[in-house]
Amino acid sequence: MTNVISLSVPQRRQPFIQNAKALVSVFADHRRHHEDVFWLKENAELLNILECTGTPIPEDALATHQSFYQQLPAKMAFFAQDYRFYLSIFLVLEDLGLKGDVGGQVCDCVAAQGLAEAELSDLQRREVSRLLARRGTKVSIDHGLDDRLRQFINRSATFALPNKKVAYELTHIVFYLSEYGRRDPKLDCGAVQSLNFVGIIAYLDQNADLLAEICIALRFAGQTPSPIWEDWIVKTLSDFQVIEQPASNTSDGYHEYLVSAWMALTAKRDGMGQALLGERLVFMRGDVAAGPLRNISNLLLDMDAERSPDWEVMHPIVEQAIDEEGYEILLQAQNSTDDFAALF
Repeated sequence: MTNVISLSVPQRRQPFIQNAKALVSVFADHRRHHEDVFWLKENAELLNILECTGTPIPEDALATHQSFYQQLPAKMAFFAQDYRFYLSIFLVLEDLGLKGDVGGQVCDCVAAQGLAEAELSDLQRREVSRLLARRGTKVSIDHGLDDRLRQFINRSATFALPNKKVAYELTHIVFYLSEYGRRDPKLDCGAVQSLNFVGIIAYLDQNADLLAEICIALRFAGQTPSPIWEDWIVKTLSDFQVIEQPASNTSDGYHEYLVSAWMALTAKRDGMGQALLGERLVFMRGDVAAGPLRNISNLLLDMDAERSPDWEVMHPIVEQAIDEEGYEILLQAQNSTDDFAALF
């Protein structure tokens, strides 16, 4: 018999929670070096998601961070420019159950050095005050900080244009005000509309990373995100391919993967994903359809004075300018929220 038939065996799928132990190992030991600031960023993000979702982590999985935890105070003192990453990892490891009890002392040192007051950004000052408050440490930040942040997110016109920087600032302000879903952030209707505006734009751009954060922020604010958005994020998670890649390039879709899983957990929809097998893994999303946002933007630019702010007037013109796939995405975006016409 000379003919051999090769069968393609489907990769095993499992809930994100069952991948948690493997994720801790992959990000701690196999993607980047500990002195790489991107190692700090990736691990701070992963550990924070695991902690705020209550995902159980076996003790032996956390043990991989024990040596790093013991070195943290010295590293944080030397690499002071990255102290927020170090502080976040320090506190979350303790809260996840890693043996150690010096987080309070580290918080007191940060407060004594006035590091929060040295931050230029209100957003970063709010992040630091949130972290220190986890160990009961207070900082002398002016009382108008939260008022300014709320004023910023309440101005929904700011978020009616594609601007990823302010969009992610919006989601993180809600994360901090809500203590990552632990308390009601008491958002005004303007802030909720801001979230919906960014959600529409993210969906039109097919930006699952940003849209996942918007859905999480809405749930932290006591709102129910559009099922259209959440269904698409869960599908995005299932579309990820996680492969072992010995090469050094780790410019991948890890963040989109993590926040998509985070959204699924927050919505109590522990999305199925590929089982993580191997060590040096990269996270690659399959073919991504181009959303119609750019085409719509170019159309409006070319129309110049002929543009109208009335969606009822403009939608036949816009629909003629995009392809069939873009039209379906646009239609879903309109059906996802009552704020579409207001955004336009």
